[in-house]
Amino acid sequence: MEEKLDFSLLEKKRKGSITNIISILLLLLIVLLMLLNLRAGRSSRVSAPEKTGQELSPDQTKQLATKLAQRNLYHQAAGIWQNYLATAKLPDIERAKVLFQVGTLLEKAGLYAEAIEYYYRSELAAKIDEFESDINAHIKNCFEQLGKFSALRYELIDRTSYKTSDQAGTKVVAEIGAEKITEANLDAIIERSIENQLTPISAFMTDEQIKQQKQKLLQQYKDPQAKQQFLQNYLAEEILYRQALQENLAEKPEVKRLLADVTHSVLSQQLMNEQLAYKINIAETDLQTYYTANKDKYIEPASARISHILVEDEQVANDLIKRIKDGEDFAELAKEFSKDQDTKNKAGKIEIDVTEGSNVSVIGEADELNEKIFQIDAPAILDEPYKTEKGWEIIKVEEKQEQRQKTFDEVGQQVASELLKQKRQDIQRDFIDQMMDKYDVIIHTSALMSTQQNETEKETNTQK
Repeated sequence: MEEKLDFSLLEKKRKGSITNIISILLLLLIVLLMLLNLRAGRSSRVSAPEKTGQELSPDQTKQLATKLAQRNLYHQAAGIWQNYLATAKLPDIERAKVLFQVGTLLEKAGLYAEAIEYYYRSELAAKIDEFESDINAHIKNCFEQLGKFSALRYELIDRTSYKTSDQAGTKVVAEIGAEKITEANLDAIIERSIENQLTPISAFMTDEQIKQQKQKLLQQYKDPQAKQQFLQNYLAEEILYRQALQENLAEKPEVKRLLADVTHSVLSQQLMNEQLAYKINIAETDLQTYYTANKDKYIEPASARISHILVEDEQVANDLIKRIKDGEDFAELAKEFSKDQDTKNKAGKIEIDVTEGSNVSVIGEADELNEKIFQIDAPAILDEPYKTEKGWEIIKVEEKQEQRQKTFDEVGQQVASELLKQKRQDIQRDFIDQMMDKYDVIIHTSALMSTQQNETEKETNTQK
């Protein structure tokens, strides 16, 4: 009887387990269907705004874009015009005008690369003569703002060239196997190299200073020989790099250590640069305040323009001074008697002004002479000759300028540079202090002292 009971119970358990499995599968199927419905609902909600946007009439879309632009929301206004272009069927001329409008809005929003794309699109949609000069000017500005000066150069060549068959910069200047390097490629490589050179110091320069420095460095490569030398160096480095990859040099332990050190240095510097860029914001009022507080730094010292006659004998010098005071022409006497070959044919004129308290150009260190120059009124000749290592100097003071305070407009760029440098130093110091605290940095100064220094200190403490 017990065996029957046991068997019957076992049979019920089997039936129950099958039922449970079926129930679980049904529940999983229901949950899966619910998830699919939920996902479909979310998708429909995401697409809802597009439906709302499409419900705007063309006139309403234009009004919305115009209003956004009037509120200086240029990026948003450009997006509305882009939606308008995607839905409206426009003649080519009208489409070109709207594309141009999008380009100007993106340019105002600071999205210069995107703006260039839409100016190109406008030109491809239709040629509008009255837009040609405007597009040229806008594209030029965008490339300048991006700092892409080599690309700008070829852009201008293309736009001013009478030949339309070949694009500027397509001439092949070198080949590495099947790879061809064009003139435009080379200029882009040069520009990237210059940008890399400026990276370490860019954190201490304004955007305008960086652009100016970049343009200055690019000027040297206008010389064909300089460009050829760069190309040869680049090709040598490139083929050595490719060979190094083939030989798996990057897997060598010493190379890995070197690469790790370089990465360490680059990343730490980049972090600091990003901190500086994020935290520095200099307003016009900041510059004015800094200028007012540091006016003494922006004073132009008194200066004088002089001429001289150099002779070997004191008596000759005194005789010439007398002749000049009697009315003879200083310039003619300089041409006849001066031993200074660089200035005698220029009537004795020294090109560089003398500033109060500084050396006298051409003549050299001469404190006493400097004082005498600024003690007399111009134009006048010093009563006595001045003895130098070269001989005896006869000095005529042609003009004098009094010391003056430079205006803010004159030194604005200098003020900006100095204030920027100061703020960067402050931020760098504060940030490093924060990182020192964060990573619990402790410097054991005593451990760095030599054994002899430690013994000396011990003796001193013992004597006390």
